Amino acid sequence: MLIYKKVLCRFPAMITRFTQLYIGLLVAIPCLATNGTMTKNLKVLVSSNDYPPTALKLLEDHFTVLQSRYLNFGQEGSTLGREEILKLIPGCSALVWISNLPITNEILDAAGAQLKIVSTVSAGYNHCNPEELRARGIQLTNTPNVLSPAVAEVAVGLILSASRRFTENLDQVRRGEWEIGFDKVLGQDLRDSTVGIIGLGGIGQAVVKRLSGFDVARFIYSGHREKPEAKALRAEFVSQDTLLEQSDFIVAAVPLTNETKLMINKETLGKMKPNAVFVNVGRGDLVDQDALYDALKNKQIYAAGLDVTTPEPLPKDHKLLTLPNLFVLPHIGSATVRTRREMAELAANNIVNGLTGKPLLSPVKL
Repeated sequence: MLIYKKVLCRFPAMITRFTQLYIGLLVAIPCLATNGTMTKNLKVLVSSNDYPPTALKLLEDHFTVLQSRYLNFGQEGSTLGREEILKLIPGCSALVWISNLPITNEILDAAGAQLKIVSTVSAGYNHCNPEELRARGIQLTNTPNVLSPAVAEVAVGLILSASRRFTENLDQVRRGEWEIGFDKVLGQDLRDSTVGIIGLGGIGQAVVKRLSGFDVARFIYSGHREKPEAKALRAEFVSQDTLLEQSDFIVAAVPLTNETKLMINKETLGKMKPNAVFVNVGRGDLVDQDALYDALKNKQIYAAGLDVTTPEPLPKDHKLLTLPNLFVLPHIGSATVRTRREMAELAANNIVNGLTGKPLLSPVKL
């Protein structure tokens, strides 16, 4: 009887403890889904066959990964690659987009309602159909900041290449006919110059840091508002008109939006100094290329360096390529081994977080 009374007295506590264990188990089950094998039923499509192995493993540790057998760039991407993606994407929860080709409504329709997140392995995302993603409730992430150092290095290279007339000088070397003389093929100095940055974001700031050893007299920048990082960089916030009118070197490092599209045009080029060197490491459509051609042809500005063009690739017979005062690269801004690996891993980790209920590392506000 005594034992029965003791058990009876402890019964409410036992019930409470059982309830706590039951609730704990309910909480633990979703945790297993985010950390264990239960996420393996989620499919992730990698859109190109050149995704770095380290990033691929990050995805394979959590999900069932499907990967296109084809390159998602150029002619192969728009034909064989597109057909492969349309075949593989139905039922996928996430898409890793490695391409400068557009994400079409056809691809999104083929994916179906299961698609929850698109992770583009790029800083720019205008090719990802952001308005349609927003309408469908699909999250979008990109890979900003990790590519800023590499792109900034290319921007500095373009400044030097354009200002020191590499196009003309390389042509001399190839022809074996060097212009010898004290006043032949002279360029412009960075020393004691004014450098204007259109868009002092991650890339713009990295450009300023890398140019600080060139004895630049003044850094100025334009944008929507002053940046707190500018003070440490000795960069002065000015209007865009002031930047165009006062800069010896102008670097465009802004994303492509409705506001920035064709921002470098006949009118804005007309405000630049005759010795101005213009560099674009943003997007090709920031520039009215017909207006740029005229400004360079007529020596309205001194020179230009482009890592981005419209279209890409630029046709080999394009009129821009006839200009001796233009230096063009084939969109290699982020093309280093380390940077591409870090971009791919950030894209993968965005998907891991997005599909396991954790905060996205670099979400795009749609």
